[in-house]
Amino acid sequence: MKKRMYACLGRVGVAILVLGCCHCGSREEGDTAQNETDSGKKDGGEDALTETGPVLDVGTGDSKDESPSEDGQVVGCGDGVIQPGEVCDDGNNVSGDGCSANCDVIENDYACPYPGEPCVSTVVCGDKRISGQETCDDGNDVSGDGCSSDCQLEPGWICPVEGVRCVAAACGDGIVAGNEECDDGTPTSGDGCSSDCKREPGWACPTPGEPCHPTVCGDGIREGDEACDDGNDVIGDGCNPFCEVEPDCSKGGACVSACGDGMMLPGDDEECDDGNTKSGDGCSADCKIEIGFECKTVKTDLPDELEVPATFRDFIALPAGAGVRHPDFEHFSGAAATPGLVNSSLGVDGKPQYTGICEEGNIVGPCPYGPQTSSKAAFDQWYRNDPSVNKTEVAKIVLTRQPNGSYFFPDAAFFPLDGKGWVAAGAENASGGHNFGFTSELRTWFEFKGGESLEFSGDDDVWVFINRTLVVDLGGLHSQRPGDVTLDGPKAQQLQLQTGKIYEMALFHAERHTTASNFNLTLTGFVKAKSQCQSLCGDGIVVGDEECDDGVNDGSWGSCTADCRLGPYCGDGAVQTPYEECDDGINLTTYSPTGEPGCAPGCKYGAYCGDGKVDSLFGEQCDDGINKGGYGGCTPSCRLDARCGDGVLQAQHGEECDDGNNVSGDGCSSDCKREGPK
Repeated sequence: MKKRMYACLGRVGVAILVLGCCHCGSREEGDTAQNETDSGKKDGGEDALTETGPVLDVGTGDSKDESPSEDGQVVGCGDGVIQPGEVCDDGNNVSGDGCSANCDVIENDYACPYPGEPCVSTVVCGDKRISGQETCDDGNDVSGDGCSSDCQLEPGWICPVEGVRCVAAACGDGIVAGNEECDDGTPTSGDGCSSDCKREPGWACPTPGEPCHPTVCGDGIREGDEACDDGNDVIGDGCNPFCEVEPDCSKGGACVSACGDGMMLPGDDEECDDGNTKSGDGCSADCKIEIGFECKTVKTDLPDELEVPATFRDFIALPAGAGVRHPDFEHFSGAAATPGLVNSSLGVDGKPQYTGICEEGNIVGPCPYGPQTSSKAAFDQWYRNDPSVNKTEVAKIVLTRQPNGSYFFPDAAFFPLDGKGWVAAGAENASGGHNFGFTSELRTWFEFKGGESLEFSGDDDVWVFINRTLVVDLGGLHSQRPGDVTLDGPKAQQLQLQTGKIYEMALFHAERHTTASNFNLTLTGFVKAKSQCQSLCGDGIVVGDEECDDGVNDGSWGSCTADCRLGPYCGDGAVQTPYEECDDGINLTTYSPTGEPGCAPGCKYGAYCGDGKVDSLFGEQCDDGINKGGYGGCTPSCRLDARCGDGVLQAQHGEECDDGNNVSGDGCSSDCKREGPK
C-alpha cells in the first residue's frame, strides 16, 4: 500500500520551500481507476503533485486563495458561489468593484444581487443625491453647468444644494460661471467687466481670464452688446451706426419689424422684443419668451429721453490750406424757404431726389431767392458718404420728455462737428470757433396709432419724409423757419398709414451758411413700445439672476429665500446644525488618510483611515479603528500587516505553513498550521 503525500508550499521572498507533509492522506493501491507508480507518476506519466495542493504563481510568488473541490474545481471567494462567511461573490478576488477581495464586505454604494455576476453601482449621477465619489449632483447629467456629466464639480463653480443649479464660485477667478457674463480675472469695474462680472456697455470680453476690449461698431464684427454690425455707418440699412437693429423699410409702405428692434406689433410672430438679440434675459435671440420668464409690452411708461440716431457729413465751406470749397456751401443766400428743391418722395435708396429747379445757371423756378444749388452731382453728395468731399460722424440726438408727453430737442447753436471733420484735418477754417458747412440725416421708426406730430424750427434746408413721402419742405438758404405735420385722419389717409403698422420718419437737414445754426425738433407719439422681461421667482425654475428657485422659497436651510437668493446652505462656511456635520466652504474632501476626517460633499464627514470601516474604494485593505499594526493587524495607513494567509511564512509568529489563504482542508489550516494525513 502506498500513501499519498501533500506538499505544503510556503514563500520566503520568491523561494519555494517544501515544508513537509501537511496533508498526508493514504490510499490503497487499486482505489483509483488509474494506479500510480512508485516514481510518483500516474500511469499516463503526469506529475502526481500537480493534482492537489495550493495553486502557486511561481513567477510572482503569489498564491491564490482558492482551494480545490473534490472534482478539482476551485472553491472559495471568487468562485461565484456564496460560501459560509461570505456576503457576496462576484467571481473574482478584486476590491473596489462592489465585493471586497475576501468576499466579506459589500462595498459602499454597490449592490450585489446575483452571485457570480458583477456588482451594480447604486450611484446615479443626476438623481439629486451626492453619493459614491460624486462631488456634486445638480439633477442632470450635462456638463458645462457646474456639475459635469459624471457629477464632478467643474472649475469656477460651487454647487451648494443637492439637486439645485450650481452657481459661480467667485467673480474675479477668470472663469465664467453661473450668471456671470464675463470674468477677466479682476473683480473691478471700469475695465469692461464689472465687479459683479457683468459685461459693461461698449465692451467685449471674449476670453475668460483675459482683459476685455472696447467694441468698434462698424468693423463688421458683432461682439459685446452689439445687436448687429454690418461694417458701415449707414442709417436705414437694417443696422444703424450704433449696431442696433432697424426695421426694414426698403420696399415702401409699412416697414417690417425685425427681431431686436425693440418693437412689438399686432400679428407679429414675435412673442417679445426687448431691443436686443441676446438670449438668457427673458427674450431669446429669436424673440421668443424664455422658460421661467414673463415679458410685458410696455406702452404707457414713457422714458425720460428719446434717442434718435443721426449721421453728420462735414463739407468744406471755408477752405484752409489745400482745402477746396464744396460748390453748394457758403455760396448761396435766401430769406425764406424755397419749396420744390427735392421730389415729393424718396428715391429707391431712401435719399432725397434732386429736382434742379433752382440750379445755378439753369433756373426753372419758382426760385424767389435765386439759385440754391450748383448741380445734381454736387447735391447727391449731401447725404451719401464720399471721402473725397465729406467726412462722416455719427451721434444720437437726445430729446427730453416734456410734461405733455412730447419730446423736445432745442439747440440755438447747433454745431455737432466742432473740432472734427475738415476743421480738425486742417482743410477748413472755423468761423467764430464753430464748424459750419455740414448735413444731418436722422431716421426713427414708430408704430402708427394716430395723432403723432412733428415740429421743426431751424436753418437751413430741412426736409421731413414719413412713409417715404415729403411732409415738411423747408428747402433752400434761410434764417430760422418753422414747419410741422400732424398725422390726423386726412394726413394719415394721404400717407396711406395703417393703425398698428410701423413707419419710418426721415429728416434731412443742411447747414450751408455761416452766421447761425438752429435746430429745434419736437416729436409726439414717436416712442416705441418694447418688451420688458423678468424672471418669475417662485415658479421653481432657476433663470436669469436667480440664484435658486425651489418653488417654496421659505429661506430654510438648503432652500431659497423669497427673492430667489440662497438661504443657509452647505458651502457657506458656517456649520448649520442639525443639517451639517461640517462646512469648510469647499467640502470636497471625500477621503483623508491622516486619521482625521475632512468635510465631504453634502457637508458630511468624509471617509478616513481610522473610522473603523474598510473603504476599499480609496485603497484601504483594512481599518479596525486603531490601526497600530503588528502581526494580524492593520497598519496606520490602513494596509494589512503580516498575517496568516499572506503567503509568507512567519515562523516567528508560530506559522507552520502559509499557502496564501485562510481555508482549512487544503493542507494548511486557516490558522497556518500543517494539517495531518487523512
